[in-house]
Amino acid sequence: MSVNNEFVRYVLDQLRGLGVVTSRKMFGGAGLYLDGTIFALIAYDTLYFKVDETNRSDFEKAGMEPFQPFDDTSYAMNYYEVPIDVLEESDELVAWARDALAAARRGPSKKKKTAKKKA
Repeated sequence: MSVNNEFVRYVLDQLRGLGVVTSRKMFGGAGLYLDGTIFALIAYDTLYFKVDETNRSDFEKAGMEPFQPFDDTSYAMNYYEVPIDVLEESDELVAWARDALAAARRGPSKKKKTAKKKA
């Protein structure tokens, strides 16, 4: 999988109403971040937003599928494909992105490693 920089630029332009969204290459695709929080993925020229129990049904109602990074279709990540009509309408895309960002921020936090006390 290789990232199409033109598509990434298009998505970033469509998301300009959200704030300063940045992209980082990852595993042949790209991750999209706002204020250090990853809320979207781009893979195979497809945009995926982070989902949880609060916004997953929007994607399912639109007939969208979860991101499956491997050929093994039994593993899916909590990112769903963004409908093309949403992608093409900047204001609507920003609204869906806000929900994805909220889902990402609600996600499980990384546990900090604690130093073991010496006896």
